[in-house]
Amino acid sequence: MRAILRVLLNAYDYLVIYLGVVWLGILCLAWTPVAMIVYPLLSERRGQALGRYVIMAVFRLYLASLGMSRRFSFDLEALDALRNESSLILAPNHPCLLDAVMVMSRLPNVACVLKADLMNNIFLGAGSRLARYIRNEPVRRMVQLAIQDFDCGSHLLLFPEGTRTTSYPVNPLKGSIALIAHRAQVPVQTILIETDSKYLGKGWSLFRQPPMPIHYRVRLGRRFDPPQHTQRFMAELEHYFAHELVQGSSFYPTNALPTQADQPPELNARSPS
Repeated sequence: MRAILRVLLNAYDYLVIYLGVVWLGILCLAWTPVAMIVYPLLSERRGQALGRYVIMAVFRLYLASLGMSRRFSFDLEALDALRNESSLILAPNHPCLLDAVMVMSRLPNVACVLKADLMNNIFLGAGSRLARYIRNEPVRRMVQLAIQDFDCGSHLLLFPEGTRTTSYPVNPLKGSIALIAHRAQVPVQTILIETDSKYLGKGWSLFRQPPMPIHYRVRLGRRFDPPQHTQRFMAELEHYFAHELVQGSSFYPTNALPTQADQPPELNARSPS
């Protein structure tokens, strides 16, 4: 009987994973034609507000759907304290692909810096353009648009690692966050994302089944004042993330921490033996 139950549970887990991916695709595709139609009809400010609110609602529905399966749990309530805050740079660590989804599902006015290819993606492109998300290149233009976006009191979501974590507890950080915070004179609110799974981490196949259930917890970290010395700020920020994530590592079982074997081949090829 136990063997039968394990087989059934394993089949259910596969169903949750695969249907979850399909469901997110359906939600994004359903919004794409609407976003394309209203983009030229609305002013930039109204289009931006509508686009960001819909993205929040879609991501919240998606995460709620995963939670209803009882195979995922999301503790995201700490983010609600930021809803009425004035302009901030939101700086989370980046363990998996769901990080941006989790943050944006709780906040209605978030600008996101995206890779250029995602801005042209069939699933995300139209919605991202309506929400006036920011391309990550060229860097000078990215910094300029990010600073301008603060004029409407928005939050800027920017992952200091630049990519998903491959070296626990945090990758070396990129300096663009210090540059934007310095020029815009906007505080940096750190966000600590913790999980007990490697699911959708760097190098993880979209349809590879992880051990389940999976838990995610988000907590607010330290808020840094706008930096006056960018290099000093980056060193302090990296030290803070490393310390806080290790301190909170009781949330991670040992088998959930990134290892060399979990890195994509091109990263492993560069790793010391």
